[in-house]
Amino acid sequence: MSSIRSGTYRAAGEKSEIRNPKSEILSFGRQRMIALRDLWRTYHVGDSDVHALRDVALEIERGDYLAVMGPSGSGKSTLLNILGCLDRPTSGSYSFGGRDVGLLSDAERTRLRQSEIGFVFQFFHLLPRLTAQGNVELPMLFAGVSRTERRQRAARALGAVGLSDRVHHRPDQLSGGQRQRVAIARAVVMEPGLLLADEPTGNLDRAAAVEVMELLGSMNADGQTVVLVTHDPEVGSKARSAVRMDDGEIVEKR
Repeated sequence: MSSIRSGTYRAAGEKSEIRNPKSEILSFGRQRMIALRDLWRTYHVGDSDVHALRDVALEIERGDYLAVMGPSGSGKSTLLNILGCLDRPTSGSYSFGGRDVGLLSDAERTRLRQSEIGFVFQFFHLLPRLTAQGNVELPMLFAGVSRTERRQRAARALGAVGLSDRVHHRPDQLSGGQRQRVAIARAVVMEPGLLLADEPTGNLDRAAAVEVMELLGSMNADGQTVVLVTHDPEVGSKARSAVRMDDGEIVEKR
């Protein structure tokens, strides 16, 4: 990804107007990366069926910065888990880069997740005994990258998020905003096509949240595809496009 190689970021793009997409495929303009069609996710709870996702249709283009918004329980995180190959839909289709994810074996889904998808979570999920450098190296360690290359790439990733002077600090020696930037560096060090961020500012104070959102916007301006889940309208407004969910359905787009 160019941002890791160059270590620089730029501002996010402009926003478009609200439209009602109730029954249409939602598309945001460049080469298509993801297509969801007729997607349902149903959980069986006792004698009842709970529909976490209902007939979702969505397209995401390469280079988009999409916010998925809505109240708690609206289906946002369920959608993100399916996009990240952490869960499977009950029915419907999911295409990633032209590949039907539903036809992939478990091993192929794992490889897709490791090579093409980066994750950023609300609570960072950093290993407390490892330094910032060690945490960022972890995905490369699992992928079999050599020690020398791991160190070089981790150093570049941390430099790109403004943490060159915190490389040898453990998580308990970092602020919340710095820990989230380490998590972002870890998420993009394998240069994934898609970055998924689940409430990335939810555990941060306002100043740190602004820094993280500026970083995500700058990464998107450098070409990184970002899908952000949030219930915060101010955070969602930073994205270049957005969908709003309610009761498992996409009910609006921007």
